Amino acid sequence: MADLPRILVAPLLRHWHLTWGATPEEAAAAMPGDHLLPRAQYRATRAITIDATPDEVWPWLVQVGYRRAGWYAGDLLGNFARPSVRRIVPELQDLRVGQWLPTTPKPTERTSFVVDGFDEPSWLLWRMPNRSWAWRLIPLADGRTRLITRMKAVYEWPRPWALVTAVLMECADFAMMRRMLRGIRDRADGRPAALTVDYKEVDNGSL
Repeated sequence: MADLPRILVAPLLRHWHLTWGATPEEAAAAMPGDHLLPRAQYRATRAITIDATPDEVWPWLVQVGYRRAGWYAGDLLGNFARPSVRRIVPELQDLRVGQWLPTTPKPTERTSFVVDGFDEPSWLLWRMPNRSWAWRLIPLADGRTRLITRMKAVYEWPRPWALVTAVLMECADFAMMRRMLRGIRDRADGRPAALTVDYKEVDNGSL
């Protein structure tokens, strides 16, 4: 409900939400995966500053995914009501190219991101057939990190559900990404949370 106003006005503020938190230089800079999807109709670059080093932020990115650590965003919708984890899970730190990051209970190649490449702890690239999602971690002089993310998507109009995909990207992606970036920030720099979730409790569905 808190995100509903942002979802409703997102199409009216498209330029602003496509570059939320990012400087003009960051929005224009090259990112991993820019060569993918050259005809993408959707291209969003967002950023946030985190009071932690890239080495401290990196593990939070590695463990994301449904039935993994979650997406640190709107868990009721984005993670099917499973609370996102608030700790580093050693069992989820084995990152490899080709690894699937499911977004639904029944993952397929079109509903799961695949790890396309990475350079720890500098950048990480996920992809789907119609989407690419890149992350870059830039160390700052004071021990903080500039976390930048770029999402690109192609609206495959001949395919079923293409209109639904376009509506979700144009209206709901900003609210989700804003929450996710802040969720990563709050976890990485140790901000207090209202709820502490243990991974084993999440995995067996006891919460």
